Amino acid sequence: MLKLLPLDPKTIFLLYFWGNLFVCILIFSYSLSYASAENRKKLNTFGFGKVLLTIGWICIFLRGMVPDLVSINLGNTIILSGCWYETIAIISMNKSKFIRRYKIQTVLTFIAILVFNAVALLGGSMNIRIIIMSLGIFSIYLLPTIGYFREKATNLFRIFYLLCYVSFEILIFLKAIYTYVSPQKHFFRQSTFDSLYSIGLFLLTLIGTIGFLLLVKEKQDLKIQKLLKDKNLFFSIIAHDLKGPLGSSLALSEILSQEIDTYSREEIKEITEMLHDSNKNIYKLLENLLNWSRMQTGMIEYNPKKCELNSLIEENIKLHKSVALHKNIDLRFESIETVSTMMDKDMIDTVLRNLLTNAIKFTEQHGEIVVSLQKTNKKVEVSIRDNGIGIPLHIQEKLFKINEKVIQKGTENEIGNGLGLLLCHEFIKKHRGEIWAESKLGKGSTFKFILPLENRE
Repeated sequence: MLKLLPLDPKTIFLLYFWGNLFVCILIFSYSLSYASAENRKKLNTFGFGKVLLTIGWICIFLRGMVPDLVSINLGNTIILSGCWYETIAIISMNKSKFIRRYKIQTVLTFIAILVFNAVALLGGSMNIRIIIMSLGIFSIYLLPTIGYFREKATNLFRIFYLLCYVSFEILIFLKAIYTYVSPQKHFFRQSTFDSLYSIGLFLLTLIGTIGFLLLVKEKQDLKIQKLLKDKNLFFSIIAHDLKGPLGSSLALSEILSQEIDTYSREEIKEITEMLHDSNKNIYKLLENLLNWSRMQTGMIEYNPKKCELNSLIEENIKLHKSVALHKNIDLRFESIETVSTMMDKDMIDTVLRNLLTNAIKFTEQHGEIVVSLQKTNKKVEVSIRDNGIGIPLHIQEKLFKINEKVIQKGTENEIGNGLGLLLCHEFIKKHRGEIWAESKLGKGSTFKFILPLENRE
């Protein structure tokens, strides 16, 4: 086997070129054929990184045939940029820490490119450039590798994928050490170590790419499983919550159609009012169900514009005033400042409408509901506080969760199913905000949500 080593430069180049070309075809084929819209962006980013790496290797191989500015400066800059694209795709798999890691990756890549080009332009030796390049690539891939360590691999595939990147980092670092200990006189050095390094780098790159594709597929499969689970619960909510109001409407309409002659005008009026309330409940439930389903399927687009939050709150209070007066509830808005921010007006309007409806539903006669807002750092906090019946602890733990059934009756036996709160949670999440509830049984509840302040005045 050792007789095959060392490999000549042409073989090494062909290995990298055809390997990267195969990887590019594999990634873009998978992206176009199987990936979801969300994953397609990650795959295209990863694939574009591989395209840049291929171009970079071509520039390096043409050394001596093209100016050094192209083969050294441009070629290595393209390779470092390709590494950046590849690692951005990898860290985008974890959304919760993406922004911070994105900034770190960008800074590390920029520093690596800047240092390498500065050394090259100042006439740094070939060995110094190789060491800087190796350490630059090592630093760019270090954060994703550490990130996988912290995620704690739960299956054999993830452990193998982690070991692949650890091995890649070790190999790159060994290249820097070997170059320092044993400086090379020619750029394309024919040695057993360099040949093993090239073969190892090629294999790890190929395995890492296949691992990334499998990781994307795993994430996609988990999301599909969750959607199927949510869909089943969604249909169970429809079956359960529509059955009651529809049954009431059917019974009341049957009474009117068959026995209307036996009732007085006052009794007929009472039945029609009950029928109206039942139909209104059906309408509200259907509205929330349809909005939630449209949100899950991406049919509702997030369209933020700068709006005044105070006026939106006042409009909703005005709309709910008559319902509140029916229960003699004091509904008011308290704020000492006017706040404008970037938001989707329709989404926040739906959030306010649902929260106010719930507050009225669970507040006794002669109760009090206070809506307030205040700026906190770079965010605005909206609070809807009532002195109603409160929420039991076991129900509080289930709020805002699709996989939990939430049933609670209002002060006039209105049914609350928690679907409106699910919708609120989805809409606030779209704004990169937070929503939560604070409640004490028998003393009332406070629902709060936070929105980021854009373009602070």
